[in-house]
Amino acid sequence: MENCFHCGEECRDTTIIHEEKHFCCMGCKTVYDILNENDLTYYYALQSTPGQTPKTFEHSFDFLDNQDIVEQLIEFNEQETQIVSLIIPKIHCSSCIWILENLDKLHPGVKVGMVNFPKKSVRITYDASQLSLKELVLLLSKIGYEPNISLEDFNKKEKKIDRSLIYKLGVAGFAFGNIMFLSFPEYFEVDEFWLDKFKIIFRWLMFAFSLPVVFYSGRDYFTSAYKGLRSGILNINVPIAIGILVLFLRSTLEIIMDWGTGFFDSLAGLVFFLLVGKFFQQKTYSFLSFERDYKSYFPIAVTQLVTNDTATTSEKQTQVYALKPGDRILIRNQELIPTDGILIDGNALIDYSFVTGEAEPVHKTKGDKIFAGGKQQAGIIEMEITKAVEQSYLTQLWNNEIFSKNKSTSFNTLTDQISRRFTIAILSIAVVASLVWVFIDSAIAFNVFTAVLIVACPCAIALAAPFTLGNMLRIFGKFKLYLKDTTTIEQMAQIDMVVFDKTGTLTKNTKDLITYQGITLSENEQKVLTSTLRTSNHPLSRALYNLLKDNDIYTLDDFSEEAGKGITGTHNTTTVKIGSHSFVENKKQLDKNVKDTQVHISTNNEYKGCYIFNNTYRDGMQQLFAQLDKTVDLMILSGDNDGEQAYLKTQLPASAQLKFNQKPKDKLEVIKSLQEKGHKVMMVGDGLNDAGALAQSDVGISVSEDVNVFSPACDGIIDASKLNQLAHYLSLSRKSIGIIKQAFIFSLCYNLIGLGFAVTGHLAPVVAAILMPLSSISIVVFTTIATHILSKQTNA
Repeated sequence: MENCFHCGEECRDTTIIHEEKHFCCMGCKTVYDILNENDLTYYYALQSTPGQTPKTFEHSFDFLDNQDIVEQLIEFNEQETQIVSLIIPKIHCSSCIWILENLDKLHPGVKVGMVNFPKKSVRITYDASQLSLKELVLLLSKIGYEPNISLEDFNKKEKKIDRSLIYKLGVAGFAFGNIMFLSFPEYFEVDEFWLDKFKIIFRWLMFAFSLPVVFYSGRDYFTSAYKGLRSGILNINVPIAIGILVLFLRSTLEIIMDWGTGFFDSLAGLVFFLLVGKFFQQKTYSFLSFERDYKSYFPIAVTQLVTNDTATTSEKQTQVYALKPGDRILIRNQELIPTDGILIDGNALIDYSFVTGEAEPVHKTKGDKIFAGGKQQAGIIEMEITKAVEQSYLTQLWNNEIFSKNKSTSFNTLTDQISRRFTIAILSIAVVASLVWVFIDSAIAFNVFTAVLIVACPCAIALAAPFTLGNMLRIFGKFKLYLKDTTTIEQMAQIDMVVFDKTGTLTKNTKDLITYQGITLSENEQKVLTSTLRTSNHPLSRALYNLLKDNDIYTLDDFSEEAGKGITGTHNTTTVKIGSHSFVENKKQLDKNVKDTQVHISTNNEYKGCYIFNNTYRDGMQQLFAQLDKTVDLMILSGDNDGEQAYLKTQLPASAQLKFNQKPKDKLEVIKSLQEKGHKVMMVGDGLNDAGALAQSDVGISVSEDVNVFSPACDGIIDASKLNQLAHYLSLSRKSIGIIKQAFIFSLCYNLIGLGFAVTGHLAPVVAAILMPLSSISIVVFTTIATHILSKQTNA
């Protein structure tokens, strides 16, 4: 079987040979012709088969005819220059970047295209007098790069990039280097006339360099410490702030009194290394969104039916927020229903799987209520709005207080747990040591007190978690588990209950296993059946056709399709009906125990049997359950029916709990009840129906076939192909905490050595200058090597 020259997919249904190249469909051939005619075939030289098969997009972007919507989307609009940023999920290689930055060769109205590869977006400057935004979007869609434009884009606010940490790090690094340079003569007690003459100037220069370090680079530590103390919490920033303050005051006092050079170098080094750790921890997967809600899923506008004074009805594109009860709208095939309403006309076959978790599409007739979030799968329907978007069933889920909860702020990290004990211990040692020296030599009691606070500043402890967890964040990302932040890793280490959604999480989005039950079809009947299926574009028809396509094909004498019911094909004297139970006029009682998707067959009004579409579970699920059962409790929490309960019981440990027919609110309440019993819960889901449970859980993981497309608000996104590694990832998170604890012990050894110098009154600036950076560097090296070993074990 040949592969398509454009997209690389197998040419299954048809093979189009054009210019000695094979294409899987007319769409791919058309894109090739467009590129070829505009001398853009270098696109294929950068990477073989880089293209994406273009979809049908008729009417998909009609809302861009509405100028109010266009105004909201474009970033700049002045005379002949308009600028728009569009999310293109299909960007994946250098060829994609090249073609999107050469759009001007496809249309003169495009001026400049700039791709942001990590964020999968392109910023296009164009001339609206030559090319409208709708035409620009259609141009992108024709070459296989359909933009993802949602309700979230309509309300988006410009994101400000916070570079303050980079500036603070730069200031601290600059000051650290210069203070170290100025301190060298005093370190080695160089006896040189000019150095001795300008010693005072050097010391005050060091003081000047330390001012921005303390009051600009280090101010966040003071702020955090103050907030912690005000709330009655001794967080890690309390001893750090004390250390910075004591270093600065002690050093300033020393140069004022001409006692010595002070500890300005240690001060600048401390702040610099702390900021390096914070910067390292802050770097994460900025191209992914972990805060998505229904707005990312909803369209910007829909087709509204408007009746004018002459009683004629016309269509117009209306913003979904402008819809109000009583308005009538059209929903086309594969379009999403934006709000609740009543079906007025047409046959509705609504897929609610992303909202409720129920895998079976729901058939609706005139007068039935339709809820927001479903996707129409059978032709055009007309409905009347009963609730505004903000009041719809789906939107109510997002009004739950759980979506405003910040998990990371309520979680007590390991570093904060240790810092409470550490702060009390260091203050106690400082007080006791200074009291002892009051009776031995009161002249150095102050020096001992400040020296203990200086040398015991928990810089190394504060670096252990950021570098360990920052490394692990990247290691998890390498293995396709993308976590929101480093706190999530600590939370994963405490998980004792894992709850799985079923549909789309444990099962694949496609139903690959198809079985036939009934009377064997004759060879002629099979050919007519295959020919009829070939004519239909319904997803179930395409799946069945792929199963039966090896049969010979007839040219049908007649073909008809009733939206939402089924299809009929006739060849000579043989008529085949394919569709729902009622459509094929089955006289037998339908087996109520079979709860999988069924497509029934009859020939010449005689019922033959049905094809059953079974859910296909992802590879390795049984092994995953067995591995998880060793360390955590398991639960299946599904919005689907219990048709596969018996099968799941054979795959799951006996202790696992199963709950079916769970609505989104039910799922949230189940997670909450587990937490009230003391469990630390991880929820693994994939759709909007899981959003409440994902938000309520201690760690919410969204399973995605493509991490760049929509996934609900969560703490992490896992590639569906790696779900069977979840037990290993939980194990890695626990080992990460083990590394942090080892690093704490390692840093404690340095503190004990430093305390030996401090309590005996022998802490010289050169000792602090060596010991404090050495402890920080050692911790960084240790955590880097340890996490690298973990990564190698994962590879193995």
